[in-house]
Amino acid sequence: MGDADDALANGQAWADFCRSLEQAGQQVLRDTAPGTPLDTAEGFRYLTRLLRSFLYATMENSDPDRPRWQGLDLVKIGADNPYNVYHSAPVRGANTYRITGDRGTIAYTSFGTKANRYAKDGTMPSTGELRNGDLHVESDGTVEIIVSVERPAGARNWLPLAEDSTMIVLRESYLDRETEVPGRWEIERLGDPAPYEPLTGEHVVRSLERAALSVAGTAATFAAWTELFMTRPNELPDWGQDMFQRAGGDPEIFYLHGYWALEPGQAWVIETEVPDCPYWNFQLDNWWMESMDHDRRITVNKHTARLGDDGRLTLVVAARDPGWGNWIDTTGHSSGTALLRWVGAEHHPLPTCRVVDIGGGAR
Repeated sequence: MGDADDALANGQAWADFCRSLEQAGQQVLRDTAPGTPLDTAEGFRYLTRLLRSFLYATMENSDPDRPRWQGLDLVKIGADNPYNVYHSAPVRGANTYRITGDRGTIAYTSFGTKANRYAKDGTMPSTGELRNGDLHVESDGTVEIIVSVERPAGARNWLPLAEDSTMIVLRESYLDRETEVPGRWEIERLGDPAPYEPLTGEHVVRSLERAALSVAGTAATFAAWTELFMTRPNELPDWGQDMFQRAGGDPEIFYLHGYWALEPGQAWVIETEVPDCPYWNFQLDNWWMESMDHDRRITVNKHTARLGDDGRLTLVVAARDPGWGNWIDTTGHSSGTALLRWVGAEHHPLPTCRVVDIGGGAR
C-alpha cells in the first residue's frame, strides 16, 4: 500500500481531518466576533455548511473530465445574493467543454471561469467571463457555450479558460421570483476523457485535506473582511474592488460592503442615487457574511424596492418596520454585515448613511 492507503488504514488521515476541523472552529471564537448565542450558533452552523459543500466538491465532484453542476443553495459564502441561483462545476484549463441549455426567463445570467485557491490563500480570481449582455440566445431560448483557452471559429458564445482555471461559476439573478424561471444547463467535456479509475486512497486523503483547508480558509477570509468593515461601522464605502474580485467576485459587479451595529430603538438609514443598470440589490448579512433568512425582509432589488419621487432609494435597517423607506429586518441581530451591488453600471453612486433613533413610534 502507498502512504495514502497506510494513512487511511491506520486512521491517521481521518484523525488529521478531524484535527483540522477542530482548528477551523477557532474562527467562530475570534475575539472580534459578536459572541451572542445567536451569532455563535450561526457561526458553527456556517462551518457545517462549508464542510458539506466542500466535501461534495472535493470527494464527489472534483473530476474535470466528468464535470457536474453543483448547486450552492445549501451554503452561504461571502455575502451570497439571496436572489441568486448559484452553480459551479470543476474544469481543467487544458480541456474544452460545451455548456448547453435553456436560458429561461430569469433576469440576469452570467458565467465565469475561476482559479479556486480558497484552500491555499483564500482567493478565487476570474480567468474568463461571459456576461449577460454578451450571451447569444437562439430564438427558441436555447444556448450553446464553448469553454476553452482559444476561441473556436464560429462559436457564438465563448467562455475563456486559462491554464490555471479550476471551476466554472454560474450566476442567475432574479428580479421577481414569482414570475421568472431560471435556466436549465448541462455541461460536458469535449474529446475523449481518461478512462474511469476506481476510487483510490490518495483521492480520499487529498479530498479530506482540501475540504478541511477550504473550510478554515474560507471562514478566515471572510472573517477578516468583516473585521476590515468594522473599522468603518454603519457605512457602505468603496473599499476598492480588487479584494472582492480576487475572492471570486463578478467583474461586472461593483461591490459596496459594510458592517452595521445598532442599539435597541436605532435604525441604520441608507440613501442613494440609483444608477441605470440591468440589476442591483441590497441585502443584510450576519457577521459571517451569510445572507439572513430568506423568509424575512432582508433584501430588496431593482424590481422590489420602492423609490422616492426623486428616484432615490432609502433603506431603513431596523428591528421593526418604522413605516417609511424600504424596511430591512435585522432578524434578531444587533450587528452584522451588508452589501449593495451595482451590476453592469457605468456609474457607481456611493450611499450616504446615518444612524437614527426610531424609538417606539414610526416617523
